[in-house]
Amino acid sequence: MIELQNVTRVYSSGSDEVRALDDISLSVGAGEFVSVTGPSGCGKSTLLNLLGGLDHPTSGSIHVAGVPLHCAGEKELTRYRRHTLGIVFQFFNLLPAMTVRENVELPLLLRGESSTDARVSEMIDLVGLSRRASHFPHQLSGGEMQRAAIARALAGSPKLLLADEPTGNLDSANAEHVCETLLKIASQKIVTLVIVTHSEQVASLAPARIQMLDGKILTHDKISSRSL
Repeated sequence: MIELQNVTRVYSSGSDEVRALDDISLSVGAGEFVSVTGPSGCGKSTLLNLLGGLDHPTSGSIHVAGVPLHCAGEKELTRYRRHTLGIVFQFFNLLPAMTVRENVELPLLLRGESSTDARVSEMIDLVGLSRRASHFPHQLSGGEMQRAAIARALAGSPKLLLADEPTGNLDSANAEHVCETLLKIASQKIVTLVIVTHSEQVASLAPARIQMLDGKILTHDKISSRSL
């Protein structure tokens, strides 16, 4: 599903260069659940931006679901983001004037789909928000808003779900509910799931764990005996 070969990303800051990623290679199979951890500035967010097609590497190749992100044009990247990718952000990014159902339905409408009711209901039920579908974001708890954001990210049947600190803005109780939702998604192998997190609680959920430091991958451990 994910294949990175010798990927480097260098940013210029005045006369200085910052190597956010330094010659990393990585392979993630379809349906895998992977957490990415490491201190601030280690390259986690850069990796996520590259996988999301939001940035290009300075050198190296990136393929996700067969799409060559390192050399893809804007039209191909737009198609990739609409049909292959789902993203969950730390701060939810729900539209405040829309209900949960309307927020979840929006990606499908943007793709021009007309028969959306069944899919939207399925995703809302998956994250446990059926009774809150007609509520607006301000009427939800933080955990409920994040679960709605997860349902929205899954509505378009993506092959890859990226989550950027999905519990970073939540208290412990709400974080636990979101973790349970992520485990449910992982256990059903609905998507390949990559989570960037500082939380040991979240990282420990994943059977595969990547630790980063100074733009490099220190370890990529797979715990094959873990049962989701």
